[in-house]
Formats: sequence, structure tokens, C-alpha cells
Amino acid sequence: MRIAVLVSGGVDSAVVVDRLYKEGHDLTLFYIRIGMDNDQGDCSAEEDIEMCTLIARKYNLPLRIVSLHEEYWDNVMAYTLRTVKEGLTPHPDMMCNKMIKFGFFEERWGKDFDKTATGHYASIKEKDGKLYLATAADPVKDQTDFLAQISYDQLSHLLFPLGDIPKSEVRRLASEAALPNAVRKDSQGICFLGKINYNDFLERQLGTKPGPVVEIETGKKIGTHKGYWFYTIGQRKGLGLSGGPWYVVRKNIRDNVVYVSNGYDTRAQYGREIPVEEIHWITLNPFSQENNVADVQSTGSIRIPISFKTRHSPEFYSGHVMQTPEGGYIIESDTDIQGIAPGQFAILYTPDRQLCLGSGMISIPHSSRRKRERHTKNNETLS
Repeated sequence: MRIAVLVSGGVDSAVVVDRLYKEGHDLTLFYIRIGMDNDQGDCSAEEDIEMCTLIARKYNLPLRIVSLHEEYWDNVMAYTLRTVKEGLTPHPDMMCNKMIKFGFFEERWGKDFDKTATGHYASIKEKDGKLYLATAADPVKDQTDFLAQISYDQLSHLLFPLGDIPKSEVRRLASEAALPNAVRKDSQGICFLGKINYNDFLERQLGTKPGPVVEIETGKKIGTHKGYWFYTIGQRKGLGLSGGPWYVVRKNIRDNVVYVSNGYDTRAQYGREIPVEEIHWITLNPFSQENNVADVQSTGSIRIPISFKTRHSPEFYSGHVMQTPEGGYIIESDTDIQGIAPGQFAILYTPDRQLCLGSGMISIPHSSRRKRERHTKNNETLS
């Protein structure tokens, strides 16, 4: 089988190359190059390319370096900056996978191959003649939440060779194969911008806009922030406030106010209803499959049991998803959820946590908007 392998210079994609090569496939390696947002150059990219070159030489495989710089900045980073400026929490890695790795790359290069393989920790399973995005064997490294916006056509062309093994086994295989990056540290940060400081990046792009930090219970000003776009709902670190822990629980974008609440167990940071604007279903929309409907209430509302996540974490929550008359969705959690951040994505799974069904962007409920407007008018005494 002719396979395009997306390599990054990291150990995960290198082990993918090793496994597929030993299986006898015809491989071509691809490194997607993305430039930085300033004129300082990108030293990490040069290091990554050097490592990819060593891997290609080790297996005598072709390596192609392709650029999707403009597409990345016009789509992924434009979405990210627009989202944070609206006071929401973006998910750039999810959009990067959907639009860059499995979007533009597939359209221009991947389509010429039987499959495209990556080092993502995820699986693909077949059920009733359909393919499903499935969780990886390693629950800590599982990356299905980064892949939950891809289409069925994209899924059908992908291979995830690491889905069946834990990270520890990947490291062992890398050492056994004497890969040059066997002990190289994993990259952290935004897709393609691994070593960048996120707040520094936002400041370069959006500047600063100082405003008050207000304790939501009292309406008292207790500090000053650099700009609401530096903060997300549920955030605890980096607030610069004494007497904590403090949590960001709300943002008033119009007046540039960041609201916080004190204490580990403050009720202001928890909720059980998560409104979702719309859900992207990867394989099937369960609301259109009568045999999948688990519970029809007396009101006629359909409730489907699910597991779900609201951030990248090995932790799943249980609950139900309902469709609203307006065409949106409500996720009802069986337990309290901390830090529900509008703009972030809710990732939906089957109740057994094996299959990823899709994802939807968390929205601000209309009731919360009205409450926030009343609170701003009646209780915002910035003393």
C-alpha cells in the first residue's frame, strides 16, 4: 500500500514510520512547514526537519517538505484570534487537524496515496459496515478530542498505527529500532507552534487592554488584568491574585471585566447543562437513527446517553445529549462540570467510551446572557 506519512521530528511519527516500513508498505514522508508570526525565524522547525531527514535516511525513504504557511495563518490562526477577541476559548489543534493536516494537505498531496498515516494516539474501528473514530489504548495520550471535527471522508483515508499501544511501548520500540529521536522530549503547545508562549503570541497579535478583575460575589475590584483575551473560563493559574485559589468564572467583553471567584469548591465555577450550538457528527447522526434512540420523554424530546469531555484530559463524564427546538443541542451531565468555557468544544463518545461520535462548540446560554447583562447593570461597583 502506498502511504503518505506525516512526520514531525518527534518519536511518535518516527515509530509510525518504523512499524509501517517493517510491514512492507511503500512510504513517502511529508513534513508540513509553517512559519512563525514574527521575523525571528523558526529554529525548532530546522531541528525537526533535521530529525525527519535522519529518519528518512535510516529507512532510505523520500522526504518531502511542503509549505502550508498561508493556509495555516489564514484559517487556523485567524479562527484562533477571532475567537479569543470575541471572549471565547478556541481549540486551534482541532482546527489544525481538520483544515491543515487532513484538509489542505489531503487535497494537494495525500489524495495521491492509498492512505495518510500520522502519529496521533487514536484508532479506527468498523461497526455495521461503517468506520468510526475510536479511542486509543493509552487513555492519557488519547487524542480523539483533537480529531473530533474531521469528516467521514477524511477518516476513511487515515491510518493511526499507534492507537493500539501505550506511550511507554512507543518509547521502547523507538529504542529497540535505534531511532535518533528515541529519547527526544515531546513537543508542547499549539499545533505547529510547539515552543511558542501563547500569551506572548496573543500580545503580539492583539496587544493589551487593561481592565478590572472583579470578585463576582461582592462586585469589588480586586486586581487588574492585561486584557480579557488572556483568560478563559475555569482558569486558575496566572491570575496574579493573592489569597487564592481564584478561578475565572465569567467575562464581560463589552466592559472588559474579568470576574473571579475564590475557593476550590465555589459553585460559580460548576454547571451541569452545556449548550452546544451544533454538533459535527463524524459517521452517523444518532438523532436520525431510530434504533439508536434510547429515551423519548413525554415532551417528545429525544435524550441519547453519551460520555463526553470538555477539554483534553483522560477523564470522561457521563450524561445525555438532547436536541433543542432551535436546532442546537444541550448536554446534560450526570455530575458537576468545572469551568464550562464558551467557544471550547464538547467531545461526544459512546457510553462505553470506545467510539468518538463527534463534537460541538459550547455556546453561551441565553439565560446566562440575560443574567450577565443584569449583573453588569446592577452589581458592578468597581471600588
